[in-house]
Amino acid sequence: MARITAVCTSKDKGVRKENVGEGRMVPEWGLEGDAHAGPWHRQVSLLAVESIGRMREKGLDVGPGDFAENLTVEGLVLHELPIGTRLALGGEAVGEVTQIGKKCHAGCAIFKLTGDCVMPREGIFVRVLTGGTVRVGDEVRVLTASGA
Repeated sequence: MARITAVCTSKDKGVRKENVGEGRMVPEWGLEGDAHAGPWHRQVSLLAVESIGRMREKGLDVGPGDFAENLTVEGLVLHELPIGTRLALGGEAVGEVTQIGKKCHAGCAIFKLTGDCVMPREGIFVRVLTGGTVRVGDEVRVLTASGA
C-alpha cells in the first residue's frame, strides 16, 4: 500500500517546504496556503521517499519538503505513472497527473551542492480534481491510468 509520509507547504517559492502533517486540497487550486498553488497545471507536487533516499545515499542530509514537494509518498513509483493517471489522495481528494519532472531552476540549492537533483526526473505534478484533507499516513491509490 502506498501512503503519504509528509504533507509540506511553504509561503514562498524557491525554498524548502515544511512538513505540516496535514492540509486541505482545493479543487483547481492545490494545497491550501502553499506558494505553488494556483490555477495552473502544477498545483501539487509529489516525490517518492525512495527518491529522497537516493539523494541521502549520495551523502546529503535531506528529507521530506527539501525538494519543495508538497506530498512525499512511500510505496509507489510516481515517475512511471502516465500523464492523465488519477490518484486518490487520502479519503476524499483526487488528483490527475499533469507533468512528470520539471526543469531545475538556476537557484536550486540541492543541485548547487551535488550537481544532481531528483525532482526534475522523478517528481510529478497533479491538478486537483476533487478536494479534501490529506494527512500523513493516508493511503495513495491509482484510480485510473491514462487511456483507461
